[in-house]
Amino acid sequence: MTKASENGLLKFITCGSVDDGKSTLLGHILYDSKLLFADQEQALILDSQVGSRRGEIDYSLLLDGLMAEREQGITIDVAYRYFATSKRSFIAADTPGHEEYTRNMAVGASFADLAVILVDASRGVLTQTRRHARICALMGIRHFVFAVNKMDLEAYSEETFRAVSAGINALSGELGLENVVAIPVSATEGDNVTELSCRMKWYEGPTLLGFLETADISGASPEEGFYMPVQRVCRPDHTFRGFQGQIEAGRVGAGDLLTALPSGEIALVKSIYLADKKVESAFVGQPVTLQLDREVDVSRGCVLARNAGLKTEKSFFASLLWMDDQKLIPGKDYWVKVATKLLPAIVTGIRHKVDVNSGELTAADSIGKNEIVECELVLSEPAVLSEFRSHKGLGGLILIDRVSHATSACGVITSAGKQAGTGVYLNDGEHSLQVSLFDGFLYHPDIHAILRHSPNPAIYKPGDALPLREAGLAYPSDFDVASDFGFANVRNGVFTGFGAREPRYALLDPRGLDLDIPPPRDFTKYRKISVWEKDYEI
Repeated sequence: MTKASENGLLKFITCGSVDDGKSTLLGHILYDSKLLFADQEQALILDSQVGSRRGEIDYSLLLDGLMAEREQGITIDVAYRYFATSKRSFIAADTPGHEEYTRNMAVGASFADLAVILVDASRGVLTQTRRHARICALMGIRHFVFAVNKMDLEAYSEETFRAVSAGINALSGELGLENVVAIPVSATEGDNVTELSCRMKWYEGPTLLGFLETADISGASPEEGFYMPVQRVCRPDHTFRGFQGQIEAGRVGAGDLLTALPSGEIALVKSIYLADKKVESAFVGQPVTLQLDREVDVSRGCVLARNAGLKTEKSFFASLLWMDDQKLIPGKDYWVKVATKLLPAIVTGIRHKVDVNSGELTAADSIGKNEIVECELVLSEPAVLSEFRSHKGLGGLILIDRVSHATSACGVITSAGKQAGTGVYLNDGEHSLQVSLFDGFLYHPDIHAILRHSPNPAIYKPGDALPLREAGLAYPSDFDVASDFGFANVRNGVFTGFGAREPRYALLDPRGLDLDIPPPRDFTKYRKISVWEKDYEI
């Protein structure tokens, strides 16, 4: 027998819509692979006598352990199972499919390397299937297996499988999913779960378990450099000061030169401890204690790094899955946790929300539960962070309500600091132009800062009215905006597309400056006199 670690540990998640058979599928894998103790198998047989399978084994009972889950026949909580075959070790997360428990599914997705998304052969790709696929992609999962389940109820029809596969391919293209495989299965009957089905001879691919045992998840290039967020400062006595945490990228050895962020101080690694054992080097995934050769300003939330290209920023844009019953409203403050750092922050603006079905970016003034949104956040002080695509360990975050202490959202940093654009976008499907119009600046006493607030929505298409009227300021209703690829035309306050220049109308640049006025430019012709301005000098 080969070692179970032959292909490395695989952490995967099972997800999909309600009653697609996620728990049954995973339970069947455990049962068929002889991964149950004798008392577990006997208990499963007895419990199945009172279920909805007329005495036949109900494999979902191996995963659905809560009383409410068994009563309703649905998964509510995330069930983790640790098992191994002769070829690989696994950690599986069986997640709920009901929309009400989407937050639980997101928690399971945050740890996984691969997603098994179940699709009911009779219903095809549903809204919740799309939502789960988007969340998995948002959490950085790059490997997907779409298990087209309940083929037994469709008479194992190849035509049905091909039709569902077409919908899966369309969804994969829309989301830009990588490494996608579709496998026809019957979770209740065991077809193509652990053994190839004799009733689907037209299928020539691997079984689900066979694919999981051999899936190569090492395709992604490793993160740049070395970094370790500091979890704890260890001071057993006055002679020793060590910094403890888990290495998120790279490796470190005694004598390496590290930079402490955000202070920027530099020191050499004096010694490395793995638990209580002194070692010469350590690598990604290991929890270690690092002792430096001199005193540096490092505490919980700081990062020790070398050649990682990390940033110290105060503001950033993030894509969030909103998980709170209370709506997200710009201007509200939260706790933001990035790696081991916890800081007060304010959501200063919503750029757009994502339509789950179409993927379109739409305008939004507030965000409700289970919606995906991109917004701007500002921290109370600069913190070490990075874009999620570059460094997962410093690019993921959660938002915590400062009153209830409930987790309000989870998400990823899409751009930080100077890379975070401001203003609105004019987009005709072929060209996109970023234009800074009516950025507002408000003072936030909670973090003692003046913050920029960009107008919403962030993206305007031909036919959309632009925000040309704000307090104390008004743009003309007709003007053109110069760009490298032509002119964006605004007529009667509506973006009409990119076209020819009309000399009779004002010409602006993307910053909102009037190009027809020589420097120094006078903006008073765009100013509206308000009661406030008459009473107070501006």
